[in-house]
Amino acid sequence: MKFIDEARIEVIAGDGGNGCASFCREKFRPFGGPDGGDGGRGGSIWAIADRNVNTLVDYRYSKMHRAKDGESGRGADCYGKGADDIYLRMPVGTLIIDEVNGDIIADMTEHGQVELLALGGEGGWGNIHFKTSTNRAPRQKTEGKEGARRELRLELKVLADVGLLGMPNAGKSTFISAVSNAKPKIADYPFTTLHPNLGVVRVSHEKSFVIADIPGLIEGAAEGAGLGHQFLRHLQRTGLLLHIVDLAPFEDTVDPVKEAKALVKELKKYDEALVDKPRWLVLNKLDVVPEEERAKRVKDFVKKFGFKGPVFEISALSHDGTQELVNAIYKHLEQVKHSEQRAEETQMTEEARGISSIDPDDPRFKIME
Repeated sequence: MKFIDEARIEVIAGDGGNGCASFCREKFRPFGGPDGGDGGRGGSIWAIADRNVNTLVDYRYSKMHRAKDGESGRGADCYGKGADDIYLRMPVGTLIIDEVNGDIIADMTEHGQVELLALGGEGGWGNIHFKTSTNRAPRQKTEGKEGARRELRLELKVLADVGLLGMPNAGKSTFISAVSNAKPKIADYPFTTLHPNLGVVRVSHEKSFVIADIPGLIEGAAEGAGLGHQFLRHLQRTGLLLHIVDLAPFEDTVDPVKEAKALVKELKKYDEALVDKPRWLVLNKLDVVPEEERAKRVKDFVKKFGFKGPVFEISALSHDGTQELVNAIYKHLEQVKHSEQRAEETQMTEEARGISSIDPDDPRFKIME
């Protein structure tokens, strides 16, 4: 069981154009010699990692990607035109595997990373290349080479911008169904969620982010108890964690504060980085709590839990407070994205300054005679 989005595609690079065997026959040059041009290169297929792409859903419906062939050469020393390359944009974190032999072709871990999937065929040579002092009228030419063809499996292991954490029956599945297009199984018993659920949250027509719901965690998850431990490793690169707490458990013996502290303890056992990651507290099921008791119960929980970050009060069932939470999440993700872009620009500026400060008299940069 893996927390991935998967698709299978076939990529076919273009064939190279054939070389041409031709001879110049002009009015005053009846024996002008060979003038057959080369064939053009076939189009190659590349993968490019794009952080603005969230899912592999496009490749589930578009399974074959074929580049065009190069043009054949012509007479009068005319070379065939090379075909354009095709670039397939994939989410950051996509693992590209050869379906035939199981080899890993590329792991798209960084934005802008480009990897070759299928190389286009080289164009054939025209007879102009075979002219020698003893062979002045060559009729040889070569055919264009075939482009590469591959069957690939795409596995996306890092998909979500936001990850949901919580004990079983905390209301994570209800929340993700309330704010996104995901339709997870919802029932009134623990461990309803057996597989990760992914949903695209639409803030507006052009604004969205991906949210992931993993199976609920229990005490001892870091040692393998329950199901959620199988998916904790896939939340290490999410941008934000939402710690959802059931503030109105069915059983009176259940202490929400104790459960919340136990979950944080399991995160720390598994990976300290998960605890240090931005984490917001979401107090759910407030519709079950009498209105006159809500403020006191929320205040007491936050005080006992000792949480210092943002706190949101919602009811996933009635959608109260969910839109405000969604807007806050998108604003946070945009701020993080802009901060990363500014850091990249600053780094590029510093590198440019370093290049401009090079001493031209430095012997390391002198041209060798």
